[in-house]
Amino acid sequence: MSPKDEPRPYLPLSTRAQEAVVAETKNPLLDILADLWHPESNPNGFFSVGIAENVLMHDVLLEYINKQLTLPAKYLTYNDGGAGSTRLKKATARFLNRHLSPFTPIQPHHLAITNGVSSAIEQLSWIFANPGDGILLGRPYYGQFIPDLAMRPAAKVVPVNFDDCNPFEPAAVEKYEQALLQFESQTSNKVRALVLCHPHNPLGRCYPTRTIVELMRLCQTYQIHLISDEIYALSTWENRIDRTPAPVKFQSVLSIDPTDIIDPGLTHILWGMSKDFGANGIRIGVIVSQANAGVHSALRGTSLYSYVSGLSDYIAANILEDDAFTDQYIEMNRQRLGDSYHFVAEYLQQHGLEYERGGNAGFFIWVNLGKKYLESRQKIHYDGPDLTQEIMDRLCSQKVFLASGNAFGSEKPGWFRIVTSHPTAYLAEALRRIELAVGN
Repeated sequence: MSPKDEPRPYLPLSTRAQEAVVAETKNPLLDILADLWHPESNPNGFFSVGIAENVLMHDVLLEYINKQLTLPAKYLTYNDGGAGSTRLKKATARFLNRHLSPFTPIQPHHLAITNGVSSAIEQLSWIFANPGDGILLGRPYYGQFIPDLAMRPAAKVVPVNFDDCNPFEPAAVEKYEQALLQFESQTSNKVRALVLCHPHNPLGRCYPTRTIVELMRLCQTYQIHLISDEIYALSTWENRIDRTPAPVKFQSVLSIDPTDIIDPGLTHILWGMSKDFGANGIRIGVIVSQANAGVHSALRGTSLYSYVSGLSDYIAANILEDDAFTDQYIEMNRQRLGDSYHFVAEYLQQHGLEYERGGNAGFFIWVNLGKKYLESRQKIHYDGPDLTQEIMDRLCSQKVFLASGNAFGSEKPGWFRIVTSHPTAYLAEALRRIELAVGN
């Protein structure tokens, strides 16, 4: 082998790239996705109830898409630019007006379309925060928020601890203020935004209006942006099994009259096709900012990096323009999500597994596996290095994957997120394996 043919030495990466490499090595998700269970092609693969995908309505959506797909040549071009086609913006504005009941009707120019809500979150983090600036995020949180907000924009996520305070009650707003003041007293940077996951992932509940109003007042006081991620807005359902605490009906942040509460230019919501339409792969995210022209100017300048494919743009517009189909779809989806939640919650109750009750939104249950794990070993306290990781290792040995509380900023060890939006037979086998992992 000549010197020119020899492998080149490992070349140095930027600091931020090195941080991304470290984060990737700690994330088992890609390995799980490459080894998912299939009854024929991979019978020894993982049962995954850890990824927030809704597969319950795939048959209905695919049948509709495949009947409607006659792609015009325009969608093979750059179309109307990187922030979404005029047609899609009109369809989305009309759809959201019907379902979110905004105080100020949404207009197409209030919207920017991105290739998924993760891109939307990253864009807003980049727009609002300088490197090192803080963004408030209540615990537990959706784990992907951390890289979305911080990896490339270089903002600092400021986790908010609630201790024994209910994170959905107005009293929790004081915890956000304490986190803000502590961050600003310890750094030379400012907090620039507060991210609300509403409905909440992983707790599966909606914020009461009075709490949202108090959060809006907090943002107004400190002149920080309120970003409400409402990607599960239409994935709400009736809880028929555990109504304590009482489930709260979803109300969009945009439906609240901001007068004398918050400058509308500080309020922004996110929505997308991934969850409410069970279509993560279509990659459609929506930023709704109704009173901040600067946001849209900045988004236009960077839209090339979050450009939606023409095919996704076309498919999404077809769906959102069809009121009869979407109304039927949403109702059927709510029924199936409620049934799946009921099945899992009933199993957890029957097997003595503690979980956060009162859910009525999203695809998940926040479950305490640590308590059952210790009880099965006749222990009260855990004296090892990491209870959550120990349970995760046992889950993986049973070839079942859940989202770990460590990745979701859980304030207490041993908590995990179970995704319920799967067929009953699949859930039954996943739950059986979970029980084996935490039992003797």
